[in-house]
Amino acid sequence: MPNDFYADGLDPQDWPPAPIANTRLDDHAEAEQTLLDAFNAGRLHHAWLITGPKGIGKATLAHRFARFVLANAKTDDGPGLFGDDLPAAALTSLEVAPDNPVFQRIRSGGHADMLSIERRVNEKTGKMKTVIDVDSVREVGGFLRLTPAEGGYRVVVIDSADEMNPNAANAVLKVLEEPPKNALLLLVSHNPGKLLPTIRSRCRTLKLRPLADETVTDLLQAYAPEVSPEDAARLTALSDGSIGRALGLVEEGGLELYGELIGLLHTLPQLDVSALHALADKVARPGADDAFHTITGLLRWWLERMILTAAGKASATSAQADEEALFMAGLASQASLDRWFLVWEKINHLVARTDAVNLDKKQVLLDVLLGLENTVRNIRSA
Repeated sequence: MPNDFYADGLDPQDWPPAPIANTRLDDHAEAEQTLLDAFNAGRLHHAWLITGPKGIGKATLAHRFARFVLANAKTDDGPGLFGDDLPAAALTSLEVAPDNPVFQRIRSGGHADMLSIERRVNEKTGKMKTVIDVDSVREVGGFLRLTPAEGGYRVVVIDSADEMNPNAANAVLKVLEEPPKNALLLLVSHNPGKLLPTIRSRCRTLKLRPLADETVTDLLQAYAPEVSPEDAARLTALSDGSIGRALGLVEEGGLELYGELIGLLHTLPQLDVSALHALADKVARPGADDAFHTITGLLRWWLERMILTAAGKASATSAQADEEALFMAGLASQASLDRWFLVWEKINHLVARTDAVNLDKKQVLLDVLLGLENTVRNIRSA
């Protein structure tokens, strides 16, 4: 934890900082410059779709830009965004200092011109909703149509737009079809293909790429200093350029789970039944939803690497010991790429349905791994 964490007025329990309070953004200078150029040129599109894998800084960039716009857009006694009253000198950075009143009001949820939309807690169950429903976005249109309280813009960040249900998506589409003056809508999307084509067509898309490995390692050292350099290297390899994924693995004991998973896979085509049930019990116990998603995510990661191996496009990572890489290559060579891709696709479908229809998590993991066992056995007996 950095020494200035307390000085910035942040709660040490909220480390690493949430996107709305995060001042650090790495590897996205090009995207930042695109936003900055649009602002300086007075051609700021009313809606931006910020895309890329989970955990790479999309929401952090959205909130960074929201702060910048609200801190620098036209006020009653200042220059404006459009026409002849542009600033004489173009702004050169999206950074807004943590002690800036705009930063502080946004962070506390007290800025009258800023609205942040995320999944909410279901008041009846006390659990987080699986979608952003229409009630959550109903206020967006009315909010954006109000006159800015501080003379600049009204800004809405939706994180993530992928999680909107159909009714919520249609409500947002209505706003995009007739955007109010001085309104800025920032949509964060991990998978823009899930969004309505009409939403995508009305937004300017800004695609962010995965972080460099050295960036993930550096961020791990900053956000999780208790992680050893050796573990940081392994977590980086498993993260696919996502610091969010890497930190999730730290929180859920991902390296330990990965070790158990690999040990189990090495017993194929005759899985160790006791180890299989022990792992399934571990990740399916009450309150272990994150552990379930971690282990299934690691399994899909492993299968993706094996598919790449079968396609001749994989290279060993620091998450793989030499014998593991050899085992993966040997298994991949026993069937066609199409066969392995079908296995991966079936597992993805089953895991996706788990949350959608509240399937029993232990049974899902058992079905996934026993299905993989059956596939390997059939391949070897063919």
